[in-house]
Amino acid sequence: MIDRYCLEKMKKIWETNSKFNYYLKVELAVCKAYCELGQIPENAYQDIVKNAKFDIERIEEIEKEVHHDVIAFLTCINENVGENAKYIHMGLTSSDVIDTAYALQIKEASAIIADDLANLIVLIKQKAKQYKYTVCIGRSHGIHAEITTFGIKLLNWLDSFERAYKNFLIAAEDIAIGQISGPVGTYSNVPMEVEQIVCKYLNLKPAKISTQVISRDVYARYMNELAVIATIIEQYATEIRNLQRTEIFEVQEGFSKGQKGSSAMPHKRNPVLCENLCGLARVVRGNASVEMQNIVLWHERDISHSSAERIIYPDSTILIDFMLNRFDNVLQNLIVYENNMKKNTELYGGVIYSQKVLLKLVQKGLSREEAYNIVQKNALLTIDNNGSFKQNLFNDCEITKILTQKEIEECFKSEDYLKNVDAIFAKF
Repeated sequence: MIDRYCLEKMKKIWETNSKFNYYLKVELAVCKAYCELGQIPENAYQDIVKNAKFDIERIEEIEKEVHHDVIAFLTCINENVGENAKYIHMGLTSSDVIDTAYALQIKEASAIIADDLANLIVLIKQKAKQYKYTVCIGRSHGIHAEITTFGIKLLNWLDSFERAYKNFLIAAEDIAIGQISGPVGTYSNVPMEVEQIVCKYLNLKPAKISTQVISRDVYARYMNELAVIATIIEQYATEIRNLQRTEIFEVQEGFSKGQKGSSAMPHKRNPVLCENLCGLARVVRGNASVEMQNIVLWHERDISHSSAERIIYPDSTILIDFMLNRFDNVLQNLIVYENNMKKNTELYGGVIYSQKVLLKLVQKGLSREEAYNIVQKNALLTIDNNGSFKQNLFNDCEITKILTQKEIEECFKSEDYLKNVDAIFAKF
């Protein structure tokens, strides 16, 4: 089952009450910095900490009049603090609070996503080891190619997710930056030391430079990493969907007792979880496109990015958390039909061993082109007539005058394709 507590934890980060709590955390950190610099009396700072509280209903009431959520928030705080409210928000602009608070929200969300990825990577490793030598067919262009193992397939999944994990951590670190630099980033009415102290206190890096906002290319990179994670999930959810097709039927999503697949057809067991994941990946990719467009702002800033980010960041981080948990659940309950995997490698009397026969003929002195033509003729005859490739070879005098029956049989050993499995696994 999906960890509902984990998902609720992610959702809570983006709730309205949480947003204003992050705002307050930034404002109090600024007051603390001013206090350390001797610009706010200690007793005034302690009074602010004690009385700086907000009420969402009151903020909404004020916002109806002022049409500015940060001003409404500050007005509400000031009503509770009283005289010492004059020290709050000194020299700041709204985006100092918004972007720094945003960094705190994203940082907490990133920690959850990083844990999700780490857990999924562990699970894929376990599954890869479990199916290390499980023979199955590899496909190119959707057509049978040569033998591989289901474990090697899973190593490809592992490689993708490990790379996504590494790149996500870099993007998450890059976006964990704060700014306390004033209306156009020149620190006109706030000492530069305040930014350093605030970011150290909040465990963020200070922006190297900011305008009135932190540059959105940093945000776009982060959002693109989320889109990559979503797309990797989609890639392997699509693989599961294809392998569950009736004519292939090598794996199947877990199907619980009492579950129904169709309102009309009782026999149906559909890969609905993986289909759901593929659809959600499109949403995350769309959100990444929006954040790319948010890079382009007028001059030092406008607020065209703001409305979009209030949607795409909660949605995308919550979706990725959900998708990683759901995909983990799919893998934990995945049914693997090893006999069907083996059976599918034997279709058309082992036609997938065509390259082995080709190479054997070349070793016997034929040119590659001659050998290819002879083998292709027999392979296509087999497929077109639903026959047996091996039997066709036995019946072809062009083949039998060069290869003995034993030499032909030697070309049809699946174990020959497993000789490097251990070496491939050793890379991981």
